Amino acid sequence: MVLLTYYPWLYPLAAAVFGLIAGSFLNVVILRLPVMMERQWRADCAECFPGHADIGPQPVFNLSVPASSCPHCQHKIRAWENIPVISWILLRGRCSQCKAKISARYPAIEILTALMALAVALVLPFSAWSLAVIGAGCTLIALTFIDIDKMLLPDQLTLPLMWAGLLLALLDISPVSLESAVIGAMAGYLSLWSLYWVFKLLTGKEGMGYGDFKLLAALGAWAGWQLLPLIVLLSSLLGAICGIILLRMQHSDNEAGMQTPFSFGPYLALAGWIALLWGPPVLHWYVGTYLGYPL
Repeated sequence: MVLLTYYPWLYPLAAAVFGLIAGSFLNVVILRLPVMMERQWRADCAECFPGHADIGPQPVFNLSVPASSCPHCQHKIRAWENIPVISWILLRGRCSQCKAKISARYPAIEILTALMALAVALVLPFSAWSLAVIGAGCTLIALTFIDIDKMLLPDQLTLPLMWAGLLLALLDISPVSLESAVIGAMAGYLSLWSLYWVFKLLTGKEGMGYGDFKLLAALGAWAGWQLLPLIVLLSSLLGAICGIILLRMQHSDNEAGMQTPFSFGPYLALAGWIALLWGPPVLHWYVGTYLGYPL
């Protein structure tokens, strides 16, 4: 803390470097967690229905095993080839052995995570809460890209995120009271759960997945129930804008485009992250300016 007093730039710099490293790990989580979940589902089916879903012995597959390798030639990624962003630039976006292209999304996620951590460090002074928000941001980035790829918000990420928010409130690390965090988690889940069932009863279709309920519950635990309307409004606005853009880009038939499912999790994640950093001043400004009730 004394060091940060003399060198205030040190925390943002350290946060950005950490973000680059964390982004490299998030690439692994985004790629492997859905595969791990699928393998577990298959194993559960084989256990429940022996003889009907026999998948045989499976090699170990988790976040650390097997070692990262090129999907084209199976070349094992060496340490110098795994430096965030720099290695991709030095390799010119290609495998060092077979010269197959390496997706630009890998360094993009690393840069995005670094920018997220830098933004948190610039907005929130160094504290346990600021570090926790960086951790929450990393989780939201992983959830965003998994949902984009698989239309899935894993319980392995949403539920720990929710419990972490409640624990931070319990320990007085969060600026949100425990009461507000608990109500936020309950209201976040039940609001989308109720909307889901109203929509299903009226149309016979499922409008969203249960992962969205759990993600909003987690955001309610972190931000408190007071910011839930802002999160829902902002995520709906972002979703509507992006949905219209995608509709114009991908579909000439608007009716067919409206039937195409899309992931809502990324918009919830972005809106929740914005609320964690700037939610209270935005809420105060809105209530004071448009409703005439300064907080």
